[in-house]
Amino acid sequence: MNKTHSTLIAPCGLNCRLCRAYIRERKPCPGCRGDDSNKAKGCVECRIKNCGVALSRGLRYCFDCSEFPCELLKRLEKRYSKKYNTSPIENLMRIKKSGVRKFVSGENDKWICAECGGMLCMHKAQCPKCGYAWR
Repeated sequence: MNKTHSTLIAPCGLNCRLCRAYIRERKPCPGCRGDDSNKAKGCVECRIKNCGVALSRGLRYCFDCSEFPCELLKRLEKRYSKKYNTSPIENLMRIKKSGVRKFVSGENDKWICAECGGMLCMHKAQCPKCGYAWR
């Protein structure tokens, strides 16, 4: 099983392992912290990933910023909590409280298909491996 690792947790708190671009067969995305060569333009130009404040201060996650949660993160939160039932801000608060390793362990348990044991995709209502409708 291809599990999540801490390097796949984006600065905004999203788990890149659960993204449809990461699991695609042709030219899979390496995640927000990976090389930009196989990423969609929107991901390469992501204003959260490329935040000047975070980059200048060497911040790994948005929760370390004095502006947390900023307007960009709030808009992402609204979209992802409504469309994909995942909360970047809640994820960040869990990482801040318990650490990224514990968060990743929880993600690996939470996003497992009940039918086949494969990793689910937050963007799709069906398991990419077996087609089980989980949402």
